Amino acid sequence: MSTYMLDTLKQIASAMAVQFGSECEVVIHDLSRSASNCSIVHIENGHVSGRKLGDGPSKAILSAIHHHEGRLKDKLSYLTKTDDGHILKSSTVYIHDEDLVVRYILSINYDVTNLLALEKSIQSLAHCPDELHSEDSTKDPKHITHDVNQLLDELIEQSVAMVGTPLPLMSKEEKIKAINFLNDAGAFLITKSGDKIAKYFGISKYTLYSYVDINK
Repeated sequence: MSTYMLDTLKQIASAMAVQFGSECEVVIHDLSRSASNCSIVHIENGHVSGRKLGDGPSKAILSAIHHHEGRLKDKLSYLTKTDDGHILKSSTVYIHDEDLVVRYILSINYDVTNLLALEKSIQSLAHCPDELHSEDSTKDPKHITHDVNQLLDELIEQSVAMVGTPLPLMSKEEKIKAINFLNDAGAFLITKSGDKIAKYFGISKYTLYSYVDINK
């Protein structure tokens, strides 16, 4: 595909980043490059995902390309998560050549972490006492885990959901609440769970166990 097309995509990426601000990352992958693992040729606001020029596409994108025949359908408005826990609203646009081969990918990732926290505050303000949660367990079936590591991952996710605040925005008190939820659920009975939980919440193991002791 021509240099003109790539220049046009870069122009669009720059305009989108200016329009939507520093929380909006726009990435262009050039799949015509010889090395697909270093396909990023342009990126705006790379701090959103921590990526940079020369990085490659996600495993999911590569899999979609390699296992699809004909025109690949764009994937629009889905949620992704960064390594540090930020939630992104993402869209992936595939740019094909005349032979229906994907040559470029335009990826848009908007950090909605703060918006989700604001949504929580608005819901709390609009909450009515009569609208209590139903005790009908069929509305929220429990997932059957296959191993203790998967179980620990799910318990950690439940602790964050219980607090209701995205991890990057959690206060010390909210982390204490989440960690004591894990303690009450028996998470610390899992071998080496302390290391994983401490790393997830960005604290030392000493701090982790001191948080548990606070509510004793």
